Amino acid sequence: MLILVPTPIGNLEDMTYRAVRVLSEVDGILAEDTRQTSKLLKHYEISKPVSAFHQHNEHKALHRMIERMQGGETLALVSDAGTPGISDPGFLLVRECIKNDIKIETLPGATAFVPALVNSGLPCDRFVFEGFLPHKKGRQTKLKLLAQEERTIVLYESPHRLVKTLGQLIEFFEEDRTVCVSRELTKVYEENRRGKCSEVLKHYEEHPPKGEIVLIIEGRS
Repeated sequence: MLILVPTPIGNLEDMTYRAVRVLSEVDGILAEDTRQTSKLLKHYEISKPVSAFHQHNEHKALHRMIERMQGGETLALVSDAGTPGISDPGFLLVRECIKNDIKIETLPGATAFVPALVNSGLPCDRFVFEGFLPHKKGRQTKLKLLAQEERTIVLYESPHRLVKTLGQLIEFFEEDRTVCVSRELTKVYEENRRGKCSEVLKHYEEHPPKGEIVLIIEGRS
């Protein structure tokens, strides 16, 4: 059996009772970053074997994990922060479990884009989640497609690419749309900066951002 367990995106108080119990009961834990997960387990006084499962080894480790579950083990999959499979490893393992009739449970829990979207003040009844934009190949094509999107757009972005992305939004969208940059969600220095794209761009050109970022963009009117 496979259990997908969301973990806090910053504030350890956001871990659910059920998630703590599940991690305490499983036979093993698959982690995107074993060091990060070990800190989390130590905080909750959980002692379970942790195996690495990330984008660089998931193809190689996949069949070994399937064999373990077919042998009767229950494994939990966690990412560094948030819900496994959302811009993190998880999809391949879930798909393989389905192919092999292995039971899957997914716990509800933290995902960075949900509080960012609700907090943005932009319509959240209809939205499109695009994760991270391509770094190079296909980036301009993706931006041109998103420029036509009428629903609210949700992106993940790294701090060192945020200014470039905001500038490209103005260039490719051909209008100064409203955006919200949510940074360091649930942490001490959480920031939600809302405004026209040009205004938000100017702010971050003068104040280089740090930390994890969710970018919410107004859809085409």
